[in-house]
Amino acid sequence: MDHNERLIMYKIMLTHYIAQRKETVLQRGQKLSRKMMENGVTPDDVIGAHIDVVSRMIGPVDERIAASLEFLMEVMAGYGADYREYQSLKNRQKQLDTEIDIAADVQRALLEGTVPDCSFADIGVFSEPAKKMSGDYYQFVQGENGVLGVAVADIVGKGIPAAMCMSMIKYAMDSLPENRQGPPGVLASLNRVVERNVDPSMFITMFYGVYDPVGRTFSFSSAGHEPGFYYTSACDRFDDLEARGPALGFSPKTGYTEYTKPVAAGDMIILLTDGVTESRIDNEFIGRKRLIALIRRYMNLPAQELAEKVFYELEKMQDFELHDDFTFIAVKF
Repeated sequence: MDHNERLIMYKIMLTHYIAQRKETVLQRGQKLSRKMMENGVTPDDVIGAHIDVVSRMIGPVDERIAASLEFLMEVMAGYGADYREYQSLKNRQKQLDTEIDIAADVQRALLEGTVPDCSFADIGVFSEPAKKMSGDYYQFVQGENGVLGVAVADIVGKGIPAAMCMSMIKYAMDSLPENRQGPPGVLASLNRVVERNVDPSMFITMFYGVYDPVGRTFSFSSAGHEPGFYYTSACDRFDDLEARGPALGFSPKTGYTEYTKPVAAGDMIILLTDGVTESRIDNEFIGRKRLIALIRRYMNLPAQELAEKVFYELEKMQDFELHDDFTFIAVKF
């Protein structure tokens, strides 16, 4: 039924109710109201139909009742205009939500990293967006001679612009030559891409490291990214995986420094985004000391279980509401 047919149905049902006063007609009227909303029938349309039926069945009504109906009609005319605008905005919002859902699915398909199965390391990853679209990104790169590269990045910003920037970083990473340079060269290449293509109001932080299983070394560079942790098994100690360097995109000529750590059996590397260290507990960030204590609680588990437990505990502490995108990577040697 269309708009006019719904109003005709309303008039028929009202006529029956005035004549018969049956409960079943009232129930049908409640169902009709939902259908009228779907067909864009506004409150002033309904009142107009109501007055028409009353005038035909009862005839002239008391002047005060007539005045009250006239006043109600005028009020509902304005209400109806607002209602139509609300319905239009609601439909547009529904369409936008659908488009964002599709974009989020595409982003996940493009950016979701594959965790490699390595004989020399146990790797676990947990990455969760705070909203539908994520501003975090991670990727593992298996290179020549069995080396393993790992990247984690975070864009200052949310929503579709951040998602588009991360897609660009992913494409740029995949476009690097197979004999790519070390961490400083990778970040320098990406920096030039970001500087040319990203709005100056947005910037990207990124960490890139390479593990060499032959030399048992981990080389890394950072573009302003949240420091990870390095756990040294021999002395049972966590240290910041500190590396200095400006975020991507500030200057096309930016250079990056390479840092190297020897890796022993039992050591562990933790990489993350600031959505982890800035998880809010009692209106305060969890901070790095409390995060280390949480990691220690589960560090004897396999790497994937460790990552999942850390996420679950931090999510629970925040009443299951993330305030920022969350990415946590554990590499156990």
